[in-house]
Amino acid sequence: MKILVPVKRVIDYNVKVRVKADGSNVETANVKMSMNPFDEIAVEEAIRLREAGKASEVVVVSCGVTACQETLRSAMAMGADRALLVEMDASQAEGLQPLAVAKLLKVVVDQEQPQLVICGKQAIDGDANQVGQMLAALLGWPQATFASKVVLSEGSAQVTREVDGGLETVEVKLPAVMTTDLRLNEPRFATLPNIMKAKKKPLDTLTPAGLGVDVAPRLRVLNIAEPPVRKAGIKVADVADLVSRLKNEAKVI
Repeated sequence: MKILVPVKRVIDYNVKVRVKADGSNVETANVKMSMNPFDEIAVEEAIRLREAGKASEVVVVSCGVTACQETLRSAMAMGADRALLVEMDASQAEGLQPLAVAKLLKVVVDQEQPQLVICGKQAIDGDANQVGQMLAALLGWPQATFASKVVLSEGSAQVTREVDGGLETVEVKLPAVMTTDLRLNEPRFATLPNIMKAKKKPLDTLTPAGLGVDVAPRLRVLNIAEPPVRKAGIKVADVADLVSRLKNEAKVI
C-alpha cells in the first residue's frame, strides 16, 4: 500500500511573525522556515505504518517555491521514500489558496494512485483546515479528520478522532483521506546518517501548468494587521475595591 503525505513549508513555530509595513503580508525574508508541525505528525504516522508492515511506500509532496525542496528532504530524512515538488514562482506561491492546493493534490493522487492520503489538519500560517476535506471531496473518497489514533486493516481503517464531547471512532473504506491531530504521535528527530541518505533519495519536480491546474487566487487579501495590544491588567486590594472598579470604571454592574 502506498501512502501520500502533503507537506507545507511555513515560518518556524518558534519565530515571532512580523507583518510587512504595507500590510500586504507577513515578513518572510531572512526568516527561519520549517515543515508545518501537523504535516510532521502526518509524515511520522505514515512512516510508522510502513514500519509496521501496513504500507510499502511513503511519498511526500509539496506545492511552492524551489526552497520547498528543503522541507521535502527533511521528510525524507525522517524516513519517507521519495518526494514530489509542484514548483511555482514566488508570486504564485504567495497567492496559493487551499482549493488550488487540493486541485493540485487531486491530480498527483490520480497519477500516484495511493491507497491513503494523510494530511496535517491545518497549516500554522493560514489555519484554514480545508485542504484535506476539499481533496476528499474532489476525489470522492471518504475522509476521517482530526485523527488521534489510526488502525489499518484489510481494505479499511479505524480512526479515533477528537470531537468536542470526547473521542469518536469511525471506520472508513480505503482509499481514503485522513487529517492528523496533535495527539496522534510524537515525530522523530532525523539522524545525521538519514539526513545524508535523504540527499540521494529521488525528488521529482512538477508544475501547475504540467498538471493542468490553474492556481490563480479566487480571493484577494486586502490587508493584514497585528492584533491590537491588550492593556495591562491591574491588581485590586480586596473584594470591595474590585466591586467598586467594576461598578464605577468598567460599568458592568
